[in-house]
Amino acid sequence: MKKFRKVLDGLTTSSPVNVGGAPLSSSTAGTPTAAPTPREIEVQETLVSENFQICKTVRHGFPYQPTTLAFDPVQKILAIGSRTGGVRILGRPGVDCYCQHESGAAVLQLQFLINEGALVTACADDTLHLWNLRQKRPAILHSLKFNRERITFCHLPFQSKWLYVGTERGNTHIVNIESFVLSGYVIMWNKAIELSTKTHPGPVVHLSDSPKDEGRLLIGFESGTVVQWDLRVKKADFRIYYDEAIHSVSWHHEGKQFMCSHSDGSLTVWNLRNTSKPFQVTFPHGKPQRDGKKPESCKPILKVEYKTTRNSSEPFVIFSGGLSYDKAGRRPTLTIMHGKAITVLEMDHPIVDFIVLCETPYPNEVQEPYAVVVLLEKDLIVLDLTQSSFPIFENPYPMDIHESPVTCTAYFADCPPDLIPVLYSIGAKHKKQGYSHKEWPVSGGTWTLGTQTYPEIIITGHADGSIKFWDATAITLQMLYKLKTSKVFEKPKVGEGRGAELVEEDPYAVQMVSWCPQSRIFCVVGISAHVILYRFSKHDATTEIVSLEVRLQCEVEDTITPSDADANTGLSDSSSHLHQHPPGSPGSANTEGVRDSIPCLRVKNRPVRMPPGYQAELVVQLLWVDGEPPQQITSLDVNSAYGLMALGNCNGLVVVDYLQKSILLCMSTLELYGSNDPYQRLTRSPRRSRQLTSDNFCMRGLSNFYSDSKKRIRTSYQSLTELSDNQVTLDLERSRSPTSDHVNGHCTSPTSQPCVAGKPRVPGPEGPRLSRRGPGRPPFRKAQSAACMEINLPVSHTEGYASRRAMLQQLHGVSMYSHDEHHTTVYSWSERESRENSFSRSRSSSVSSIDRETKEAVTTLQFMESYGRKTDALPSPCLWVGTSLGAALVIALSVPTDEEDRLDEPVTVSPCATVLMLKGSVLRFGSLTCGGALIPSPYEVWRDPHASEDPDRLRRRKLVNFSPSSSQEAAGDGHLAVVCSERQAKVFLMPAQTCLFVHNITESSFVLRADVVSVCNSVCLACFCANGHIMTLSLPSLRPLLDVNYLPLTDMRIARTFCFTNRGQALYLSSPTEIQRITYSQEMCDNLQEMLGDLFTPVETPEAQNRGFLKGFFGGNAQTFDREELFGEAAAGKASRSLAQHIPGQGGMEGMKAAAGGVVGDLARARIALDERGQRLGELEERTALMMSSAELFSKHAHELMLKCKDKKWYQF
Repeated sequence: MKKFRKVLDGLTTSSPVNVGGAPLSSSTAGTPTAAPTPREIEVQETLVSENFQICKTVRHGFPYQPTTLAFDPVQKILAIGSRTGGVRILGRPGVDCYCQHESGAAVLQLQFLINEGALVTACADDTLHLWNLRQKRPAILHSLKFNRERITFCHLPFQSKWLYVGTERGNTHIVNIESFVLSGYVIMWNKAIELSTKTHPGPVVHLSDSPKDEGRLLIGFESGTVVQWDLRVKKADFRIYYDEAIHSVSWHHEGKQFMCSHSDGSLTVWNLRNTSKPFQVTFPHGKPQRDGKKPESCKPILKVEYKTTRNSSEPFVIFSGGLSYDKAGRRPTLTIMHGKAITVLEMDHPIVDFIVLCETPYPNEVQEPYAVVVLLEKDLIVLDLTQSSFPIFENPYPMDIHESPVTCTAYFADCPPDLIPVLYSIGAKHKKQGYSHKEWPVSGGTWTLGTQTYPEIIITGHADGSIKFWDATAITLQMLYKLKTSKVFEKPKVGEGRGAELVEEDPYAVQMVSWCPQSRIFCVVGISAHVILYRFSKHDATTEIVSLEVRLQCEVEDTITPSDADANTGLSDSSSHLHQHPPGSPGSANTEGVRDSIPCLRVKNRPVRMPPGYQAELVVQLLWVDGEPPQQITSLDVNSAYGLMALGNCNGLVVVDYLQKSILLCMSTLELYGSNDPYQRLTRSPRRSRQLTSDNFCMRGLSNFYSDSKKRIRTSYQSLTELSDNQVTLDLERSRSPTSDHVNGHCTSPTSQPCVAGKPRVPGPEGPRLSRRGPGRPPFRKAQSAACMEINLPVSHTEGYASRRAMLQQLHGVSMYSHDEHHTTVYSWSERESRENSFSRSRSSSVSSIDRETKEAVTTLQFMESYGRKTDALPSPCLWVGTSLGAALVIALSVPTDEEDRLDEPVTVSPCATVLMLKGSVLRFGSLTCGGALIPSPYEVWRDPHASEDPDRLRRRKLVNFSPSSSQEAAGDGHLAVVCSERQAKVFLMPAQTCLFVHNITESSFVLRADVVSVCNSVCLACFCANGHIMTLSLPSLRPLLDVNYLPLTDMRIARTFCFTNRGQALYLSSPTEIQRITYSQEMCDNLQEMLGDLFTPVETPEAQNRGFLKGFFGGNAQTFDREELFGEAAAGKASRSLAQHIPGQGGMEGMKAAAGGVVGDLARARIALDERGQRLGELEERTALMMSSAELFSKHAHELMLKCKDKKWYQF
């Protein structure tokens, strides 16, 4: 435990404390007040570096870009491979594991070692990997890299240790699963086909052993050639040549015939008695031709499964594709043929793969299929084959996160315990019906609720305006409740005026959310410059939604000049007043008589019936002004105790009283400063903006700009919202710091220090200036979801800093203006093409200016109990405002405390003279007591607004207030204000406004996300930077506790969706369809093993059926043979060393042998023993002998450990 003491001896704003060598400047305006009485602040900080560690916990959602799947019929677990090298293994709810190949190569095929707790993956880099699934976090035991041939197909027979591997050259190799080395036995393509054949048969597309005789291997080549190879005598039994290419082959369980699917949409059945021609040829979806001609060709049948049942003589034939070409508009289909019944099931997305689940793992028994797992491009469904209608099973996994592209996320830990049951009970009423009544068939693994659990809720906002609440307790994810914000508005009609004319595909896209779990007040910001306030009720109601329309347009155009570089200004008090607007003037909610003063969307003006749950009460919309659309909202905060809501954008600030349904303040950012503006501003001539020429695009108004760029923007957004992962690498010049443009995902940066290559920095005669004029951005576009952002932001110490301006210039193609505290750089329109992939920084969070001017944006807001002026003796309600120029302003609020007065008396809003300056755009505020404890925002205890209560009983608001003085002996002790910008963090003592601590977070990058969070019964500042670093700083001393390079590159999706929460938890959207949860708490990392599920459970392998004497006598039983005798080194010899390279895995015995000889040997052995504790199973004597003989190669300590674990299988090490 460390104690930090700061003695405040006569400190004034003109002589702030310099901590850590950072330069601090004094107040630039006002007269310093008397110094506070000298006293000592003692802060006891308990957090140390050992309390923090970065660790991935769990990944939720649908695997992005899936490629293949596999199923273990005994363990009943499912594996899905992806194009990015990931493998998701799923079992019963709670059993969900994500594995990643370090190479990142696409997974081509998966093969379970059935009931062995192992998995083989074949990747696109021609490498085979063996994964150990007997530990909670699977690890690679062995890898085998093919050097000269490319892998195309793999097959592992049931209860065999020899893996067949087909290659692109047409050869078939055999791999020993135990040692993961190649056998010398090779089936060469030129020996498999006839010598008279003049053409290459193509790659191997199928391998399977005959159900009747395991000594015979069926090899399918792409060209249409099928060969049955006798492994004993090393020659072909028969060869089949067909005109059409083969895509898949499936055996009948008796081994007497098999079925092939072809590229012309046909299915052929071949009987082993006569292989000269197919026994049957069918075109399931082909139109029959007259005169007995061959039906027209259809689309390829990519996969077919041929399964038999006991209760029917007719088998199941299930295949994907095969539709006729004249049905081009139809969706992808899965066809199920059972006898004469043909069922065609249309899918919402292309089919990637499917697998039929059967009762038995033995291929020579009646298969008895009961379900079909269909892997789609963006979904996973399971069909119930036991019912004639083939209903689907209800999916217990959160596979629909991306149902509509995700545009924002929020994460809340330690929620009120009653919230999750209430949300679930209401959401359950709207669940879909018609699911199969049977249990989910993927039921493997075990999972138990951990001992350290607490309520967690994740909120996702989507491009269609929907909001989803998820139960994230105990590293699981379950849908609780869905809210559709689009129901608040009228559906736009074509030709309904200017607003409807510009409506694009996603006018309701969610930009950000603000939620108070205690009061259940919920606010949603939409891309159409609107805010919806919801209240929660357990009862339905029919009410009218109140709509407030606000004119928020910055008419004062100015030039700003920083008075001091890196200024840390604490402005003294001066008289300030609420800027009042007459009706009809800019800033007023009265829009009558003003042309084009219309909102982007139209709120329903009739009573609306609302079901139980969140019910809309108020909508605040920004209006079009003089033909220009409203700027998107960049910040929002709501406080239930005050009954106030604040929102801001690049034009200014709006404060709304949602209890009285009135606008309290509508003021430009410039007006908030009053007479204490730290920047020199010059008013521009109003005539300037009207001088538009058709030749100069840079000088056009927004309306023309929108019309010209509308098509380009729509195209760009459509390509992104299609969940494509096309990465656009942007060469960054000198960019830093973002303020979020929360729907479009642009890194619109608030501060910059760029310099055009080859051009000197030339400040103006009066110092560097920034012209601040910027017409607005289009109000709606096709919402660019966070899920779709693949703009990489490479960050290096030599090339510069990542910025949110990157995508902006790509979409709009307009000139970028960058402002610095020392110089100014302007990119002219003529230079745009040459700088297509380089972008600079601007201090505005709005779109890049067409007139090369910007505005100061409101980047963050927070209501709290604080001191508006230095002379205040007691804390009062305040609104802290952070801007893109690094200014933190305090606005005092006078809120009536009496219940009746609160609904009748107006709330007064008084912008104060308090201005605190930081480097970069302000991102987050926090409030601490002088003892270092976190002060939560006050809130109102939730009460149901539509509950039926006693009319004689007065319903009063119950407020919970955490005043800074409540925990202090004296009321005037004040509190500590934490202010974090994209480059700096400072702690101020209020009301003295004295800077106690300052820390420059980063010089080589900028902070994307910062939060004041509770960890280990203390509080810290957590930051996520654009260069991928995650940092934590102690509070209030701002000591660095953690700095980990978590991600080498930060793409826009992660930058937009990354968020911290309490208890050391965080999350981000790792792909367009997946949420990755991480922890930065050492305690959570230590307990993670307990919270994860077990993939493997000891299960007896079902015995093979006794098929009777007659069937065995007439050759019905499968013939067995000793593969070891054929493929072993003694018989087949060694394979060529240059053909494949064996790579020991970290979980293999070789890895343990290497660790045994080092100083970490004891630790490695202890970890292995811990992972394998409780997993001992009986093994055959030959396995035990093999393992013991291998153990003799190890050192003494490794040998002792092996003897302790002699009942283990080889792959558990």
